[in-house]
Amino acid sequence: MYKKWRRRLCIVIISLLHYAQLFGQEEFIDPPSVEIATVPFFQLTGGILILQAKLSTFPDTLNFVLDTGSSGISLDSTTLDYLGLKPTPTDRTIRGIAGIRKVSFLFNESLHFPGITVDSLDFHISDYSALTAVYGERIDGIIGYSILSRYIIKIDYDSMRLTFCTNGMTRYPKGGFILNPTFNRLVSQPLRVKDNKTIHSNFLFDLGAGLCMLFSKEFVEDSSLIHRKRKRWAKEGEGLGGKVDMQLTVIKEVKIGPYKFRRVPVYVFDDVYNVTSYPSMGGLIGNDLMRRFNVILNYYKGDIYISPNKRYKEPFDYSYSGMELYFIDGKIIIGDIASGSPAEEAGLKEGDHVLAINKNFSQNLNQYKIALQMPNKKVKIVFLRNGVIMELEFKVKSII
Repeated sequence: MYKKWRRRLCIVIISLLHYAQLFGQEEFIDPPSVEIATVPFFQLTGGILILQAKLSTFPDTLNFVLDTGSSGISLDSTTLDYLGLKPTPTDRTIRGIAGIRKVSFLFNESLHFPGITVDSLDFHISDYSALTAVYGERIDGIIGYSILSRYIIKIDYDSMRLTFCTNGMTRYPKGGFILNPTFNRLVSQPLRVKDNKTIHSNFLFDLGAGLCMLFSKEFVEDSSLIHRKRKRWAKEGEGLGGKVDMQLTVIKEVKIGPYKFRRVPVYVFDDVYNVTSYPSMGGLIGNDLMRRFNVILNYYKGDIYISPNKRYKEPFDYSYSGMELYFIDGKIIIGDIASGSPAEEAGLKEGDHVLAINKNFSQNLNQYKIALQMPNKKVKIVFLRNGVIMELEFKVKSII
């Protein structure tokens, strides 16, 4: 009897030693993640996140959009010219919502953030003048997979800080949820969307998109997702390659992990260049929705951790003025005006130079866009047309 129990005890001890050996090997191979540096960021309309950094040995501070929808890293062509750098032409192409282009590259450069330098970066060169005009802030480049895949990235919208961490074992804080997307340079996340029907599909997880959701027209038509009586409003969107016509509407519900959002604004566009990779994906989920979570991007492990932040219950933007504003040559100019929109009915025209909105003469594009995000409220616009100062008032509509 004693020998029998001793034999069982030996088996248990051997098993524990074997487990300890495996655990020890795991510790050695995959050390704990360590925080390297924490840097501030600021946001533009739509939740666009801007990080500031310096390129190589240049003293200028540059503005970069953090973008999980980018498969590399890029630099604006005007910024490149300003710095006096010469790119190398290649046969490689990039694809955006409005076109496909060949790109040149700036090879083997470094990017310096406060407390951390990232080297061996190959920047493709693109023209981001349209993005600069849209946001009223200089956009010098876009940070995507080339940096995001090297670190565990913690984005805290409550403190407006981003933390770079080494790849390795990490413990996520309580109160959130682990998403399990597909990583292939770009990030694809399964979601449930509901309106006329309930549809489960994959969507590009795109923190560089300043909207809640974007659907391809083909996905909407094939799935019959959106109710046929749902009104759609004409809009103009901007992205890589230029401008594209879109339609704005709302759907009943979007569910990401266990979190549900109701009456979510969505854009629908004719995806001529198939940037949404339909039918593999139905569109994208953008940062006007995802900014409501603090996010941990863990490309190393292949998951994303989200936890609701103080913006979680903020209302969505349901406003519709029907006009676009751009910052061009130091002036705020009215761009596209949708037919039948409040802006057109009031008498505003493309090319009008906006001097003030609601007595705000700051010439701050972000503030002016916020002033227009007031559904069912009147706005007063002072503008210059053909050298004459004029004033108009109209009521911003609601899309719900």
